[in-house]
Amino acid sequence: MHTTVKNLIDIQTKIEYELSLINNKNLPKIIAVSKTFKINKILPLIEYGHLDFGENKVQEAVDKWTEIKEKKPNIQLHMIGGLQTNKVKFAVKLFDYIHSVDNEKLAKKIADEQIKINREIKIFIQVNIGDEDQKSGINKNQIKKLVDYCRELKLNIVGLMCIPPVDKNPLHYFNEMSEINHKYGFTELSMGMSADYLDAAKKNSTYLRIGSSIFGQRY
Repeated sequence: MHTTVKNLIDIQTKIEYELSLINNKNLPKIIAVSKTFKINKILPLIEYGHLDFGENKVQEAVDKWTEIKEKKPNIQLHMIGGLQTNKVKFAVKLFDYIHSVDNEKLAKKIADEQIKINREIKIFIQVNIGDEDQKSGINKNQIKKLVDYCRELKLNIVGLMCIPPVDKNPLHYFNEMSEINHKYGFTELSMGMSADYLDAAKKNSTYLRIGSSIFGQRY
């Protein structure tokens, strides 16, 4: 068994065990964050049957995934990094999910490009839950305004996304995100990475974005 597959199975086993302790049967999906990794490191996961993969640069994703997606259309590709408006037309053609919508200009561009090619992407609104100056995402007080605008554009908003502060206990932030997500009636919640995915899973995350714990460290 390839190392990446073994790592994925180990992570799934840990999640199942932790959630069983709190009688939670809603297992989150794991996005294997394959950014910077060559396709030869990703292929074992594809052959194993894993479907959800994450990239954070549009051009890298186009080069790496266009041919694979044509052969395996059931693969779900997630844009998890910041998205510039001049890259949107390429992203909308390739990605199935965009996790990083945090302003009206970007939302409008996605809506326009979707109409052009008659394709609907699933959208997460990125929230700066720790109110950190260096991070992308909207302030939690601005969520309603952006959600309303996206709904006017007929965008398919499925949930919220966050990256909590690295130097603080993430549980508080995950709990707050879960409550906000529930308030808006969203069914999906994108939070949790290699360092904190078990905490995120316990707080109702439905998509965990896990890279280094599956693929190893990036150099």
